[in-house]
Amino acid sequence: MNIQTQSIPAESKIQAFASDADFADCYVAPNPWPELSALQLFMKTVGNTPGWVNLLMRLRNRIVALLGLKNLGVLNEFKPTHAYQIGERVGIFTLLYNSESEVILGDLDKHLEVRLSVLKTQNSHGSSQLSISTAVHEHNALGKIYMLFVGPIHKIIVPAVLRRGLKT
Repeated sequence: MNIQTQSIPAESKIQAFASDADFADCYVAPNPWPELSALQLFMKTVGNTPGWVNLLMRLRNRIVALLGLKNLGVLNEFKPTHAYQIGERVGIFTLLYNSESEVILGDLDKHLEVRLSVLKTQNSHGSSQLSISTAVHEHNALGKIYMLFVGPIHKIIVPAVLRRGLKT
């Protein structure tokens, strides 16, 4: 699977949020299911999260509980796609925006605010591709420390989730 990094696409709804973010990245991969909505793609991809990623999430939840931060659960716990409304939790995130071509998910805590975009686009050859963009605003020292550890791991987890989740 050819996964590349790029700038957050200009057409993404998180572009403005990402413009002054403390952390931002974007991974692009071929989209094997162009007929699915962005939310369906997110759920299908993250639904196949490698076990080691969920193990890391459980470890994260135990550690941050000691700091008074919330337990997010694991990445791939979902109900049917049609059952979600704006403001509801989708796995570890809250659904903020939902269209056929893009879904924005996020999380807000006292230490940081995270936005995740799953955007369906076409490359210059007309092939369907999927862009996963993340942007984070750190609110305080705890947010900076948190991202000091999570940022590098994020750069391993996202491609691993895409690689496994987008296998046809």
